[in-house]
Amino acid sequence: MTDYGEEQRNELEAIESIYPDSFKVLSEHPSTFTITVTSDAGENEDTIEVTLKFIYVEKYPDEPPLYEIVSQDNLEDSDVEGILTLLQQQAEENLGMVMVFTLVTAVQERLNEIVDQIKSRREEEKRKKEKEAEEAEKVAFQGTVVTIENFLSWKAKFEQEMAEIKRKKQKEEEQSGKNKLTGKQLFERDHNLDTSDIQFLEDAGNNVEVDESLFQDLDDLDLDEDDPDFDPVDLESDDD
Repeated sequence: MTDYGEEQRNELEAIESIYPDSFKVLSEHPSTFTITVTSDAGENEDTIEVTLKFIYVEKYPDEPPLYEIVSQDNLEDSDVEGILTLLQQQAEENLGMVMVFTLVTAVQERLNEIVDQIKSRREEEKRKKEKEAEEAEKVAFQGTVVTIENFLSWKAKFEQEMAEIKRKKQKEEEQSGKNKLTGKQLFERDHNLDTSDIQFLEDAGNNVEVDESLFQDLDDLDLDEDDPDFDPVDLESDDD
């Protein structure tokens, strides 16, 4: 007959010696304890950590222990679900044998795999960004390749823009023509124009300078303006 208590006590002593820094007893009846499992250091010294809680049932190891993840660090929800599934598979495969060490070892291996996956994802993202940068630089250097499709698209857009510019210009010219006033409209709009010309002549008359030397020889002429036959034109002819 199997002495379950004896097997459980022996395993606890072995577990405590294997994981002295991460093993912690929570209760003796039933035997309840936790073990913190940490992955190997990954890139940038990143690590993943989970704390597993185990409870011995009365007929352990013929029946699997109860287990759960009570805390975790740097794990996605999907990874947590994967670890719980792994524990279930390992427990079923090791029924009849003490299995805590086996379960903990399987979890640590899975954590190391997750760290490697994280490293691979980061490297892939880095390569992807470098490739995108190279492609962008290549496109910037070569320019856009002209095809029939993109040329026709550019041509249609260019013609539309030119038509819009022409339409705006015509509209501005039409508006400018409407705003330009004729002389009659200016005269009708400004009633001061009719008096301004007269005022200009008056102001000019007061300031006209006369060259008197032009009229000095007129006194020597024998002019009889009362003579009916007087004709200034004939005087000009005689002078010639």
